[in-house]
Amino acid sequence: MHYMAAHGLKRARPAELMPGTVSVITARMDYLPALAEACADGVAPWQAVEFSRLERPGEAIVSVYARGRDYHKVMRSRLQKLGERIAAHVETLGHRAFTDSAPVLEAELAARSGQGWRGKHTLLLNREAGSMFFLGEIYVDLALPQSAPVSSHCGSCSACIDVCPTQAIIAPHKLDARRCISYLTIEHAGPIPLEFRALIGNRIYGCDDCQLICPWNKFAQRSALPDFDERQGLTGQQLVTLFAWTEAEFLGFTEGSAIRRIGHARWLRNIALAMGNALRAGHDSGIRQALLARQRHASEVVREQVAWALQANIDA
Repeated sequence: MHYMAAHGLKRARPAELMPGTVSVITARMDYLPALAEACADGVAPWQAVEFSRLERPGEAIVSVYARGRDYHKVMRSRLQKLGERIAAHVETLGHRAFTDSAPVLEAELAARSGQGWRGKHTLLLNREAGSMFFLGEIYVDLALPQSAPVSSHCGSCSACIDVCPTQAIIAPHKLDARRCISYLTIEHAGPIPLEFRALIGNRIYGCDDCQLICPWNKFAQRSALPDFDERQGLTGQQLVTLFAWTEAEFLGFTEGSAIRRIGHARWLRNIALAMGNALRAGHDSGIRQALLARQRHASEVVREQVAWALQANIDA
């Protein structure tokens, strides 16, 4: 990812990002939506409900964290207010809040401050909350007592490594982002490499498999905020329905959502890929006709992905 190289060591040197920084306050915010809690009290645990979506190739899968309001806005606003409250109790305080929005080694800072430990999938794990939470930080120019890190509790478990569809977790605590479905569907701008297309299945935005399989996520906590509850239209929706969105509809339906940042063309690219996989699995229900309607899309990446998806129908 180019931004990692662009920022260099600034990611590991807080005072270079915000001059005068002496301490970093770390925080987490649970994002599991209300529906997940309801599932946990019903017939199947919420993880099983999510995994079952993979068995319905015509259904689009959006990562759990992205089904509600954009977490960048929610968490940064709350961290800013917390910083202001702290500032009201000290003589002077320079502070700045971050959440996945600057060159900050969030997971590492959180691990060193005792928020949890780095799992073998590289995400942060907490014994009381699993990994279904966002991380944020407040850089301050005030010396604060250090909190101690916690020990790892992954043991010999390799579930996250074994379940990864593209084998992106190449070793414990080592992830090749170029193979990760979350990276490919969100950060990667060009055509998705052929070797990963069939493996992506019907995941159109992100991937939760390594978290869903993790035993510690039986302790994942329901969000205290309604902001992260699922929006209508982003959960359990059919691929053909989402593929039919015009750019204006895409912008309208994703207003205030983290999804909006990938843009309409990348959204269509991801859905076209999933449609090709659905056709290969023998599921049509209007998919071929929907793809034909996008054959002459303005984006070369979308056109190429549509062509691949239609070829998948022939191969099937």
